[in-house]
Amino acid sequence: MNGLDQVRRGLGRAWDSVLEGWQHLRENAAGAITRFVPSKEAEEVETSEDRIALHSPRWGLMAAEVRESEDEVTVRLEAPGMEPGDFDLRVEDGYLLIAGEKRVEREDRKSRHYVLEAAYGRFERAVPLPVAVDEEQARAQYRRGVLHVTLPKSERARHRRIAVERD
Repeated sequence: MNGLDQVRRGLGRAWDSVLEGWQHLRENAAGAITRFVPSKEAEEVETSEDRIALHSPRWGLMAAEVRESEDEVTVRLEAPGMEPGDFDLRVEDGYLLIAGEKRVEREDRKSRHYVLEAAYGRFERAVPLPVAVDEEQARAQYRRGVLHVTLPKSERARHRRIAVERD
């Protein structure tokens, strides 16, 4: 085998590895890819924060985890750079809908961006719930960049053990 054939095989293996990685990401994290919409249009931009948000990526990752216990469903959503009041939560058609707005924070107004990978703007993320929940009793906390939502199961979704009596 000559050197060119070795390079071709090596490139083929590298491409296969990249393709496998993308397929794995798509299968396991497709729901985490979230669209961000700028709050203002180009003609409405007034501040440097508005300009940054307008030029930031339109898509970002908001990774979620959903756990089910005997009595409740817990949703954990990674959403760094926000405040508790930035979220609007509701349950609809078997989904926890999480809407909000991620705003630009700048401490040093004289600095310039060289890398801008964070997404800013309005977003909505739909997280599928495994069972029916009682949204009236739901609780949410936001700490260290992670939103934690606890949703008690509805009475009809709770598993109740039926005791078998001796005759």
